[in-house]
Amino acid sequence: MNFETALASRAAEIGGFLSERLADLPEGPVTEAMRYSLDGGKRLRGFLVIESAAIFGIPSAHAMPAAGAIEALHAYSLVHDDLPAMDDDDTRRGKPTVHVKWDEATAILTGDALQSLAFELVAQGDLPAARKLDLSHSLALRAGARGMVRGQALDIAAESAGQALDQAAIEELQACKTGALIVWSCAAGPLMAGEDTQPLCRYADALGLAFQIADDILDIEGDAATVGKAVGKDADRGKATFVSLLGLDGAKRRARTLVDDACDALSPFGAAAEPLRGAARFVVSRQS
Repeated sequence: MNFETALASRAAEIGGFLSERLADLPEGPVTEAMRYSLDGGKRLRGFLVIESAAIFGIPSAHAMPAAGAIEALHAYSLVHDDLPAMDDDDTRRGKPTVHVKWDEATAILTGDALQSLAFELVAQGDLPAARKLDLSHSLALRAGARGMVRGQALDIAAESAGQALDQAAIEELQACKTGALIVWSCAAGPLMAGEDTQPLCRYADALGLAFQIADDILDIEGDAATVGKAVGKDADRGKATFVSLLGLDGAKRRARTLVDDACDALSPFGAAAEPLRGAARFVVSRQS
């Protein structure tokens, strides 16, 4: 099975799990918008959770609540990121964004509900209570003011700073905004097993940065219909990106180097980590 087939298979499993959980919620605009927001996407973060757990012998059924949780939390971040006060995007995954299809208030509440759902899911499942506590605590750290939210705040501040960020500042921003949830996804497996998270965190640090560089490249080279959202926005805003700092060819070389670094970090796990190696190669070859 090639990587994209494996990813699609895991995405379908995670989608089915989330659909079952949403079926328990009272119907209304917020639940409808939650379902809409969780529909589609690659579910790469959920894939990383399940495959990082598999390395340590954790079955997918036990890892599924955490996989669903990271997809719910990621969806919340996208719903809020698309709002007019943030990135002000009209399309996401080829569809109208939540505030466009409904309204801003519904979008805010939908994001809030998805975030709550994430922590509800982490608390479920057959893992020991101490392991679920580790997952919940680490997710809060990665998602909040030390992690993803900090990255969002740095991104907003950069747009009004009056000068472009240098490479170190962009790497710090993206390590929070994009990287934090990817790191949690990869650390989830060893956390479930009570094992050392550092090797997979090193992998995830390189993977997250390669993912963001690939996004910057897609903003230049991608087709909006394929990418599923507007492209060229960063250049139109004069925003510093890895492409603007390194050039297109330089950004591509940096991304390839990061893929090599990510794969090297997996050497202790041998063949068991091949799905994660496939993920590293995929993030720099994807078209959306």
